[in-house]
Amino acid sequence: MTEFGLISKIRTAFPDLPEGCEGIGDDCAILPQRDGMQTLVSTDMLVEGTHFLLRDIAARDLGWKSAAVNISDIAAMGGYPKASFLSLALPPSVSESWAEEFIAGYRDISLRYGCPLMGGDTTRSPERLCINVAVLGEAPQGSARKRSDARSGDLVCVSGPLGDSAAGLDVILSGCSRGELEQQLVNRHYRPTPRVETGLMLASWSEVHAMMDISDGIGSDLRHILDASKLSARIDCARLPLSDHLLAYCSRRGLDPLKFALSGGEDYELLFTASPSARARIEQEGLHVIGELLPSDSCGQILWEGGSMPDYKGYTHF
Repeated sequence: MTEFGLISKIRTAFPDLPEGCEGIGDDCAILPQRDGMQTLVSTDMLVEGTHFLLRDIAARDLGWKSAAVNISDIAAMGGYPKASFLSLALPPSVSESWAEEFIAGYRDISLRYGCPLMGGDTTRSPERLCINVAVLGEAPQGSARKRSDARSGDLVCVSGPLGDSAAGLDVILSGCSRGELEQQLVNRHYRPTPRVETGLMLASWSEVHAMMDISDGIGSDLRHILDASKLSARIDCARLPLSDHLLAYCSRRGLDPLKFALSGGEDYELLFTASPSARARIEQEGLHVIGELLPSDSCGQILWEGGSMPDYKGYTHF
């Protein structure tokens, strides 16, 4: 497999671009911007052995997830993804058929959200597979939701169940047998669904103030909002949305579901804050209120009411 042969395969997989756009083939992609819109940019890197185990994850699933984690960042700002850029450092162990399956998975999610691949880079890695993705998105001027916009008294809310992805990772790392229950959790880890439509809806509500996606666990991610907004929080652990799959897995193996839900991460659900007046509207949409924001002399503190531990910390990269 040659570098330009791979690029040709990628270009063939993404033949249709939005009007006025130019993609793979020049030094830069061309993405025209309209009046009254903001461009959003997200970039993320996945490294073999740190973010995934190449021996376990299917190439098509890894392609999907590589794009999904960046599309989720666009959703967390209340935007819509418009284009992506993919760079790969490929070790000798990666075959041409593996690369084709990776591209197919990347294409699956790209087509789902109308987010074409428009460029990138390829090189050889001496040992480990490295993947870097950048996604461009857009949102109406002034509508993007930032971490620093949370307000004292806001409700703390999440868009969906927490902990399934972390439990899926536990299945992978423990090497336990995979029945239907375990495979459902592994699927949640390998094939996250960015909450694009939910993010767009929430960004249209004036009552929603701050928003981000849950990549490192609420134990870390909520603190980012608190630090940026200089607030503290109270979380009612009894109100956390936990799936039947997670509860059954933890019951079977004697594990604490709250630890997965609060410290595990990679759920890629949305974490957002909103005025108390929006409670009924939030719950009507099937979203979940899990706590509230409080003024604080020492920002970043979280009171975990009903938790099995005095504190929960999410994933830290360093």
